Amino acid sequence: MGFHGFFFFFFLIGAFAVFRSVQAQDQTGFISLDCGLEKSTTYTERTINITYESDAKYIDSGETNKIKIDQTQFQQQTWSLRYFPDGQRNCYGFNLTRNRKYLIRAMFLYGNYDGRNEFPEFDLYIGPNKWTTIDIKGVSNTSMVELIHVLTADRLQVCLVKTGKTTPFISSLELRPLRNDSYVTQSGSLMREFRVYFANTTRFIRFEEDIHDRSWIPYFQTDWSQLSTNQVVKNGNFYEPPELAMRTAAVPANASVPLNIVWNLDDISAQSYIYMHFSEIQNLTTNDTRVFNITYNNGRTWFTRFSPENLQVTTIYNPAAVSSPDGKFNFSFVMTDNSTLPPLINALEVYTVVDFPLYETDQDEVDAMMKIKATYGLSSKLSWQGDPCSPQDYRWEGLNCSYPNSDAPRVTSLNLSASGLTGVITPDISELTLLTELDLSNNDLTGVIPAFLGDMKSLKLINLRGNRKLNQSIPDSLRQKSDSLTLLLDGSPDRKSSKNNNSVPAVAIAAPVAGAAVLMVIMAVFLVMRRKKRKSAGTPQPSSFATESDTGTKRTSDAMIITKERKFTYSEVLKMTNNFERVLGKGGFGTVYHGHLDDSQVAVKMLSHSSAQGYKQFKAEVELLLRVHHRNLVSLVGYCDDGDNLALIYEYMANGDLKEHLSGKRRSDALTWATRMRIAVEAAQGLEYLHNGCKPPMVHRDVKTTNILLSEQFQAKLADFGLSRSYPVEGESHISTVVAGTPGYLDPEYYRTNWLTEKSDVYSFGVALLEIITNQPVIDKNREKPHIPEWVGFMLVKGDIRNIVDPKLNGNYDTNSVWKAVELALSCVNPSSSRRPTMPHVVMELNECLAFETSRMQGSQEMYSRDSLELTAASMSEFAPGAR
Repeated sequence: MGFHGFFFFFFLIGAFAVFRSVQAQDQTGFISLDCGLEKSTTYTERTINITYESDAKYIDSGETNKIKIDQTQFQQQTWSLRYFPDGQRNCYGFNLTRNRKYLIRAMFLYGNYDGRNEFPEFDLYIGPNKWTTIDIKGVSNTSMVELIHVLTADRLQVCLVKTGKTTPFISSLELRPLRNDSYVTQSGSLMREFRVYFANTTRFIRFEEDIHDRSWIPYFQTDWSQLSTNQVVKNGNFYEPPELAMRTAAVPANASVPLNIVWNLDDISAQSYIYMHFSEIQNLTTNDTRVFNITYNNGRTWFTRFSPENLQVTTIYNPAAVSSPDGKFNFSFVMTDNSTLPPLINALEVYTVVDFPLYETDQDEVDAMMKIKATYGLSSKLSWQGDPCSPQDYRWEGLNCSYPNSDAPRVTSLNLSASGLTGVITPDISELTLLTELDLSNNDLTGVIPAFLGDMKSLKLINLRGNRKLNQSIPDSLRQKSDSLTLLLDGSPDRKSSKNNNSVPAVAIAAPVAGAAVLMVIMAVFLVMRRKKRKSAGTPQPSSFATESDTGTKRTSDAMIITKERKFTYSEVLKMTNNFERVLGKGGFGTVYHGHLDDSQVAVKMLSHSSAQGYKQFKAEVELLLRVHHRNLVSLVGYCDDGDNLALIYEYMANGDLKEHLSGKRRSDALTWATRMRIAVEAAQGLEYLHNGCKPPMVHRDVKTTNILLSEQFQAKLADFGLSRSYPVEGESHISTVVAGTPGYLDPEYYRTNWLTEKSDVYSFGVALLEIITNQPVIDKNREKPHIPEWVGFMLVKGDIRNIVDPKLNGNYDTNSVWKAVELALSCVNPSSSRRPTMPHVVMELNECLAFETSRMQGSQEMYSRDSLELTAASMSEFAPGAR
């Protein structure tokens, strides 16, 4: 008997006659919505002791009703519902925490609420991406779907999308925080296929027995026998299955035959993650042993010689997704020859991967749009729900957006014409930094035309016509953009078109006309001001760093990088590089050129202003390097922001980068072990300064051997701070950011969770240290273990240290120094950031490595050696399947 079709079920009150804990469990972080419940109403569902609230404050649309079948058969959260007769997409919105992992559960009980006996079918979305299709099969059937999902933003939208003639509805919606170190995937989110515990009973398990409120369904087969215990089963692993589920287990009734579990997936292409929970709950005698092998799908090995721990939970899972060509999974648990007892299993969870390929709109712009929506009371706009730009078919009315291939959508046009806007023009509009067109015409706006509109670099058209109460004085910041911006006010001409007049400038400011005389005065004043401005201008002033406001004070948004002594014009850059005569290197940012400034050599990194991401990194690097000073960080001599020409001018590092020296590109002789350790110490000191010496602290985000530069005296300095970010202070543990870095060096925990901490740099440094030790590629697909941390661990298990050290060293090194460096590097690349050392500890350990080697070279080496390195499972990448 298989699982296929088993989990379409009723949520009856009788099914929840479960064991109760004496002490009530904490519901902190739970969001439990009874959809359609009267506003501001709460109650506690007695069968699971969960407090439910109305969904009214989480959604702006929909109507409410109640089921028209016997309510007493069902839990109270299914009695009422919210349905959506209007609009194609209706969304719930939650303010949560980015990078937190949540269990999201939605329940649907049709109950013939509309009296039509028409079974609805519609889609359920998470943000811009489809989660699943809800297909109601009967009046009394309860459909429940669950998703384990890591939030990519501080907001979560759960949307119901109409796909046919029937009306979407929802009975309850629940969010439960989970541990971020559980249910880890290589990609995508996890949709529950089934979650069972093996017991011959009718009890469903939820909260309070499961502290995470996962729903566990009992399952048993006729060819099985049940084991059970009343003893405490200790649960200390990441998954924390409920003790009640772990107190029972299934074994084959005939101990000599395997225990088989079979299930089918409807989607045969689906990728699966499988979690098996085991505990030995039988009192074993001295001679009893329970050891078994687990195979699947025609004898493929899943796990060998497994023996459950006594009254302890062990979870076996696959860290990489698996699939079956026909969607069928057949698992066999077979006792080994030396086992006296048959195999057992206590509980099982199976999930399929749901990929969410569409990017959510840029978080800052979502925040801005939500503030605009709240400021102007636009909740009545049905389309203004869910993600503003994505997917394109459901973007908010009045918005146009850009959709980069590998980045978040951005708002490029906002049309709120005739939307009943009142009050002043909100400064939140300035957060839409790629906005090219803004239409606020035919509203009741008051106040003045704000100066911040002139600071929006991308803005080409502003339409403010039809706002009779708006003071139509034009601020200087807009007047100064007369060659790049059209401003439409009452009485101004329509926007000109080059099709009608080839001599018309690209864009012109259209001022209000109050008579010919007034127009002549305005134009005269404008021309005089413009002429004076041209005469007073000397070298080009980088407008992105400093502009003058109406009051004559400098704009402060970029004040940190206003340093006249370090600012150069493009003509000065041409002069110092001799018209870009000598190329030092090239990268994704652009090209680095050799140059001279006074009597010093410099390196000039040119960057195209047309790249929005590139400019962001340029600005970040300028701001960082103007305020940090350390002997192991490359110094910034100056910068250029002159029109479309952006440049960073650094001190010149005559010996290039460390990667070139390891590879032999720069020199034929190998770097000595002492030189490698000194370079590692100096690079670590630079990183330690960023983490602990900067205010606020910084995370580099791109530590690698090509970013460790060497001076003429081979002093090591960290370079390339374009991805660096400020690190939280005052007790915060991480910042949330779009993942950035270099493949191979990128912290896998940061990649999975988007949680950036200083330990992400520690991981990257550990990879670089392994590269220094081995002179092996970070990723080599021709190796048995492509990634260098895996390869080092694999080689150490096979033999001694000489198998991994760079052969160019010819054994000329202190063995203790090498062992210590390898141990340190492996601790840095621990998959769990909490188990990695801090950079001060890394610096201390590397200094000891250097001291060992210095002593050897001075002839006073202590006699000390080791034959092998003890490796724990946590010190290496996990191999499938894993056990916890």
